[in-house]
Amino acid sequence: MSDNSSRSVEQIQAEIEAARARLAGTIDELTFRARPQEIVRRQTESARASFFAATHDERGDLRTERIAAVLGAVAAVLIGMGLLRRRRS
Repeated sequence: MSDNSSRSVEQIQAEIEAARARLAGTIDELTFRARPQEIVRRQTESARASFFAATHDERGDLRTERIAAVLGAVAAVLIGMGLLRRRRS
């Protein structure tokens, strides 16, 4: 930034207005990012990307071994829950 004594009043006012405009833009962006629906959208997008990365390899092919392991674990939990219910009856 140049020496303050060499700037005119108009230049200083223009700099202040530019700073205000930047600040207003920053506040608008922060307000948008803090909206609950925007937070949910970002989290949903992140979850989808994580799920895709966990179920697909670098080439985009399904990782069947991972999917089979998860399905097996879910089946084991469901069978266990069914056996516990049967015992309680």
